[in-house]
Parts: sequence; structure tokens; C-alpha cells
Amino acid sequence: MPFVVVSGLSGSGKSTALRTLEDAGFFITDNLPPELWGAMHDLVHARGLTRVAISTDVRTRDFMGALEDSYVRLSRRREDLRVLFLEANDDVLLKRYNFTRREHPLGENLMFDFARERELLAPLRSIADTVIDTTALSAKDLAAQVLRVFRLEHDFHLRLMSFGFKHAPPRDADLVLDVRSLPNPYYDPELRPRTGLDPEVAAYAFQGEASEQFYADLRDFVRVAAERARTTGRHGYTVAIGCTGGQHRSVAVASRLAHDLQDLNVDIMDHRDMKEPHE
Repeated sequence: MPFVVVSGLSGSGKSTALRTLEDAGFFITDNLPPELWGAMHDLVHARGLTRVAISTDVRTRDFMGALEDSYVRLSRRREDLRVLFLEANDDVLLKRYNFTRREHPLGENLMFDFARERELLAPLRSIADTVIDTTALSAKDLAAQVLRVFRLEHDFHLRLMSFGFKHAPPRDADLVLDVRSLPNPYYDPELRPRTGLDPEVAAYAFQGEASEQFYADLRDFVRVAAERARTTGRHGYTVAIGCTGGQHRSVAVASRLAHDLQDLNVDIMDHRDMKEPHE
């Protein structure tokens, strides 16, 4: 995974790019002078961090004299060093500044600031591997493009968990599903001590055409919800499946979904309220 330097004009979308990388699991450091690039590399390498992005822009203009040397030194140590530069035309930058009412880092006349900033950042732009013109891009479009540039668009995980409603639904789920309408193995004395991981328990829960149709509809809905989350730039989506106690039906459904939706990089986070048969 590359060591990424993000730069660009103020108002061109650097914050959006950094947030996108952060959501993808990158460790982010904003406003880092070039002289500290090597020290940051050593620090994160010592901590075992493989996804790192730093931002350097006109706010560090007093330290730009070290840019070329810092870049050469780091590129010798990191063959996967990548520099992303963002820009937009002056009219769009002006509209964005007027909308946000922020002050430009150079703090003079905006149109003069834009020209001066382009001049100051020209050395950074010249070493960029990728330059993105955000003039016609929304924040969503820019995020998608950043994901494509670093091949992160498929870095998505569907997280599943089971729980029991009598123990309260989880607070951190994106979607909570109720499967209490399925046949309940609790009422079979032989199945009651077991869990939804047991094939006989699962067979009981899914017995009958109505139960199978219910599961099929639920599976398709989870797929649609997860796919929509992925297309909006999300890197993870958590679905919690609940039955009464969290022992049988919810566990069986979560396990079956994990098998049927493998293409969405499924992780079963937890069978939160399930108790092992011997307990």
C-alpha cells in the first residue's frame, strides 16, 4: 500500500481526499512540512502502519525549501511513494470560498491569493504522480476518483452480527433486521441447548417454503443495502440480525448470509448473545 502525499490548492478538495483515505484505513497527518516526511515514515513504519497519507500545502510555505531533498530521500526508501495534487479553476475556487466564508491561508485578495498559491505549489505539482482537476467534481465524485486512483474501490467489508432483542439491539449497526418470524428451535427440547451453528437447528429455523422465501427476501435486501453503501464510498457496512434470545435463529441467519454473500467480503463480527452448548 503506497505512502501518499496529498497536496493542492486551497478549496480544491484536499479535506475530502484525506477523509476518503482515512475512511479507507489510512493514518492521516495534515499540514506536515517536507522536512518531517522522513521522520513520519520512520515512526509509522516502526508502528507497523501500512496505510499512511500526509498533507503538505501552502500552509507550510516557509518550509518548501526542503521539498526536493525530502522527496528524493523518501522516494529512495519508498518505491511506492505517491503524490496526489488537486486543483480547480479560479472561478470555482472563488465560489467555494464564498460559500464557506473561510479565509484563504495567504489572507490577501482571493484572486491574487489563487495565483500566488499556484506559484508556491508549482514544485509540488511538478512531482505529482496524479493531478486531479476538481472543477466539475462533487465531493462524492472526488471521493470515488481517489478510491480508483489508489485501487481502493473494492476495499469493502460487510460486517454481520447476531443478537437477542431481549438483551437490546446493538447501537452501532447500520441496519437491524428482525428474524423472530422464523420457526423457533427453542421450543424443541432437543434443540434448545444448541446454537444456530448446528445444522439441525438451522434446518428447523428455515423449514417450510415461507421461511425460505423470507430468508431469500432478507438476503436480497441486505445485498442491495450493502451495495448502495459501497457505491457511496463506504468501506464497511454493519448488519445486525436479531431473534428473541440471540441463540438460534439470528445465529443461523447470520451464518447463512455470510456464506451466500461472500463476494461482499463478509466478516461475522460477533454472535453477541450466543452461549455455547456446554454453558
